[in-house]
Amino acid sequence: MNKDSTTRPFAAADALRQLAPAEWARFGAEQIAYIRPVVVDGAQIVAIYSADGTQIGAAPDASLATAAILQHEMVPLLVH
Repeated sequence: MNKDSTTRPFAAADALRQLAPAEWARFGAEQIAYIRPVVVDGAQIVAIYSADGTQIGAAPDASLATAAILQHEMVPLLVH
């Protein structure tokens, strides 16, 4: 344990409070992906988005979308 973490146990929380809205939008973008059902050309599919809301893929169902996310070493979340 370093000296800074001993004297300021909430330093990480303080740093997060200082993030600007644009920084929050990018927070976790490379580690977290979420899935959401969408309709494209009349067919229901599952879209895959990075944490910042950028669509990064799609799959025919949630299980395949989750497998794709895990294959890319990201954490899958469901948004509904």
